[in-house]
Amino acid sequence: MDILFAQIQADLRSSDALRQSSALLQALQQSAAGRDISVIAKSAVEEIVASPASAVCKKLAFDLIRSTRLTADLWDTVCTGVLTDLDFPDPDVSAAAVSILAAIPSYRLPKLIADTKKEINNCFDSPSDNLRFAITETMGCILARDDLVTLCENNVNLLDKVSGWWGRIGQNMLDGSDAVSKVAFESVGRLFQEFDTKRMSRLAGDKLIDSENSLAIRSNWVSSMVDFVWKKRSALMARSLVLPVESFRATVFPVVYAVKAMASGSVEVIRKLSKSSGGSSGTVVDSNAERFVGVSDVVTHLVPFLASSLDPALIFEVGIDMLYLADVPGGKPEWASQSIIAILTLWDRQEFASARESIVRAVVTNLHLLDLHMQVSLFKRLLLMVRNLRAESDRMHALACICRTALCVDLFAKESVRRGQKPLAGTDIASLFEDARIKDDLNSVTSKTLFREELVASLVESCFQLSLPLPEQKNSGMESRVIGALAYGTGYGALNWTEPALEVVEVCRPCVKWDCDGRTYAIDCYLKLLVRLCHIYDTRGGVKRVKDGASQDQILNETRLQNLQRELVKGLREVNTPRVCARVIWAISEHIDLEGLDPLLADDPEDPLNIIILNIHKVLFDVDSSSDSTNRLLDVQAVLLCAQRLGSRNARAGQILTKELEEFRSSSMADSVNKHQCRMILQRLKYASSHPERRWPGVTEARGDYPFSHHKLTVQFYEVAAAQDRKLEGLVHNAILELWRPEPSELTLLLTKGVESTLLKVPPTATTLTGSSDPCYIEAYHLADSSDGRISLHLKVLNLTELELNRVDIRVGLSGSLYFMDGSPQAVRQLRNLVSQDPVLCSVTVGVSHFERCALWVQVLYYPFYGSGAASDYEGDYSEEDPQIMRQKRSLRPELGEPVILRCQPYKIPLTELLTPHKISPVEFFRLWPSLPAIVEYTGTYTYEGSGFKATAAQQYGASPFLSGLKSLSSKPFHRVCSHVIRTVAGFQLCFAAKTWYGGFLGMMIFGASEVSRNVDLGDETTTMICKFVVRASDASITKEIGSDLQGWLDDLTDGGVEYMPEDEVKVAAAERLRISMERIALLKAAEPKKTPKSDDEDEEEEDSDDEDDFTTKKKKEKKKDGEEEDGKKKGPTTLSKLTAEEAEHRALQQAVLQEWYTLCKDRAAKVN
Repeated sequence: MDILFAQIQADLRSSDALRQSSALLQALQQSAAGRDISVIAKSAVEEIVASPASAVCKKLAFDLIRSTRLTADLWDTVCTGVLTDLDFPDPDVSAAAVSILAAIPSYRLPKLIADTKKEINNCFDSPSDNLRFAITETMGCILARDDLVTLCENNVNLLDKVSGWWGRIGQNMLDGSDAVSKVAFESVGRLFQEFDTKRMSRLAGDKLIDSENSLAIRSNWVSSMVDFVWKKRSALMARSLVLPVESFRATVFPVVYAVKAMASGSVEVIRKLSKSSGGSSGTVVDSNAERFVGVSDVVTHLVPFLASSLDPALIFEVGIDMLYLADVPGGKPEWASQSIIAILTLWDRQEFASARESIVRAVVTNLHLLDLHMQVSLFKRLLLMVRNLRAESDRMHALACICRTALCVDLFAKESVRRGQKPLAGTDIASLFEDARIKDDLNSVTSKTLFREELVASLVESCFQLSLPLPEQKNSGMESRVIGALAYGTGYGALNWTEPALEVVEVCRPCVKWDCDGRTYAIDCYLKLLVRLCHIYDTRGGVKRVKDGASQDQILNETRLQNLQRELVKGLREVNTPRVCARVIWAISEHIDLEGLDPLLADDPEDPLNIIILNIHKVLFDVDSSSDSTNRLLDVQAVLLCAQRLGSRNARAGQILTKELEEFRSSSMADSVNKHQCRMILQRLKYASSHPERRWPGVTEARGDYPFSHHKLTVQFYEVAAAQDRKLEGLVHNAILELWRPEPSELTLLLTKGVESTLLKVPPTATTLTGSSDPCYIEAYHLADSSDGRISLHLKVLNLTELELNRVDIRVGLSGSLYFMDGSPQAVRQLRNLVSQDPVLCSVTVGVSHFERCALWVQVLYYPFYGSGAASDYEGDYSEEDPQIMRQKRSLRPELGEPVILRCQPYKIPLTELLTPHKISPVEFFRLWPSLPAIVEYTGTYTYEGSGFKATAAQQYGASPFLSGLKSLSSKPFHRVCSHVIRTVAGFQLCFAAKTWYGGFLGMMIFGASEVSRNVDLGDETTTMICKFVVRASDASITKEIGSDLQGWLDDLTDGGVEYMPEDEVKVAAAERLRISMERIALLKAAEPKKTPKSDDEDEEEEDSDDEDDFTTKKKKEKKKDGEEEDGKKKGPTTLSKLTAEEAEHRALQQAVLQEWYTLCKDRAAKVN
């Protein structure tokens, strides 16, 4: 291998272009085979990039550079070579030099672009097509990137130049050369895309913060390009038609984007963002008519390609863009239907199969643009297409769209009929889902796919979304049409959503008979909706009559629900999942109309009540219940509650259930808890039957809640079905929320909230790494990106000496879990010509491999004597002619001289940076908490200022002062699960949840108890809060890392607000407190109180019954101390109390706690009512 490399290097040194190019090709082969070719790259840079060579060799050398790593010195050489090549007489050489600009590292780019402004302008004017193509392509890539926008922000001259270059790229769209025109269209398209998605900047690994100015700069470029395209749209469309047909696809997006921006008015918004000085800097569009004509022109320009093109990718691109145009104000449904038909034809022809997901997504998201007939005719076909999709997230998104469309169509058609239009066949939900295959799937007991569960869950969740108030529509566009249709259908009526929901419940009825291998999520969803509807329509009270004030619709709906309940009761025998049986019994027995049953059929086994009781018996006496098929504890509890409520409602039910419960109680199936429970229930049933007139109706009232869940305590056993249920729930919820309550895009947020938006982040505070007397001042901050697992360190270097430093090297080493992307052990940034007091910026990006403490170690090497004594002063007489001496001169480096090395403080990355907040409900959190294996506990203290009454945390306004030490937790990456504050004594409990970047779960509870300092009388009212931190994690490595430096972890969490207190100190302090209090009690007991002052504590403590804003206060805390009444000598009747001061205080405190509790309960009851 060494011989081969030596041969390649020798060929590179030869002046023969042929040998050089073949050597470079060989080197590229070696690089592709994965060998390290950095030696050859060095030769290539010195022999070819930095010296005259043919265009082919230059191009190959640049390809070689892209495939390897270069040192900072070599990049210097490359930049010098590029500078000289840009005004080389041969345009091909210049084109090769231009192409490397995009690969130059971003810390070198600004200076290079600043130095080559003139040359770049000349390239744009060059007569050579090849050079114009290269400059348009390269500039289109670089200028859209984040790092360049940030450079422009700090450099006004560069900003003017770049804005001018965008204008040149725009004009190149009309260039005579096809290649240049195509690449200019692509560049403009990239600028538009980058504005919306920032995809390219993310790919380039830029982790830059959008500041207000950088956003304004980019908006300015976008709005000027939109104006340009709008003005020249006819010329651009004509130019695109003359392009070769394979290039036509690149021209579609920029034109469509600009025309849509103009027609929908979003360009105004972009102009507002760009803060351009001229009030209306862009073109003023005359009228809506002109906008509409512009859109129609573009559509007529595109339509022929849908029918006549043979290229599937082009048909898809044109179809998508026409759908994008179809929802501008005044858009026509035909535009959408033409493109949807074309896209579906691609599906039929089985072409473009790789884009199946994209095809379905495009069609389902734009369904609402079609007219009703077309939506109905496409519906069944789409369902089958979605069923065949492989990727889960795509399938869920498509299902959510389809379910929303079904509700939309149903509501819209019904409302139209109410308003006197002709009914349209097949618009009700039952007929939308009556496809034979879907029906079979719903009706069969077992199924190989999860599709039917996804379908039922999505339908039910969509109904629940419909029951919530519809989101407000601030902007026009796709969403507003859907919201409009739903609003039209529900008439904004509170209960109009129940009609489609009732149909959904009827369509999905067979799901209770399914056998899903233990999964219950879909069935739980279904029963939850059923119970909600039964509660709303009050099915217990039977079908209401006209004379009770019921409308025809209501009577019809209630009759349907009653019939559905009867069907479900009959189907109870066929329930195949044991765990579901008890849930169905609960759902039916809570809401069935017992008074409406025929008393003559009391002995009939088909009577609903008899069937329910038979099934209750089955659940109670189920012998073969293994823990993984049923959850016997839960099922028996549920069924016993059902029995109690059924029996208290109806005398006949009470009699039969009394027998059942007596039998169960005496059987071996009941454990002791169940026996006691049965005894209590039997007493209640007996009371209810013997005092029918004094029965309390509140006990048996139905609340419309469904107390079951597919979540199971992971502590008991791990189970595949439960895990699949959790996964399915996550997918369905995400898809439904994304569709019904979408997060507004970055742009919309910026426009509605303006600069206050959280997206415009304030750059983090920088920390200083050098000492006060060091010759260089360095400050650093970092940005973390959890999605890519990267951290970038941004350094600002300031030369504090009087000298100009010609060369400064910044070396960055790593410790902990950090690594450089390219695998090198350290990074070197070489800075040149540091003028005194002039700040220079540089940055380093590193990856993080796992959750561990890590730090970046910065060293500064600067060379005060750099370039002073160089050996290259030798000039021979014949040096100009001799190529050997020329080469020698080139390879001679200026002398470095001795460096001065400055070691900086390590830059520690806080452990909290490697966490992301994990949203989780309190119930789930407390279920998960005991099952987390790794645990670490420690105590921390902090002091807070409080005066008298405030110190007890019973403050009526604002946040409590006693949480002051933990206030920085709100800015850390934790999700606050819940918190509760005991307000008569300063105490609290906070729960937080987070995940590490690598998926490990971390839960944290903080318990706090306050200690008022002893000498309050002397005016010293500072109090100490003692916090117990309990951290549990899914993996021992997480807690080990936290436990290795507890003070460091506390500093990361609270920014130094809390001080770690070792366990032995905690114990000593507790023992000391106990001793002092015991002494005091002994003193107090010993002293006979002659007179006890009245305790004023009540007044003080009762004031704090207001609910605090920040916290959910749950409080049942009764401090009961045995009031040992000391029998003193009797002195006859007296007004003096027998209590000691200490007992009086305890009683007062207890009274205050109870008083506050009652007030809270009263408040809560008032709120509920």
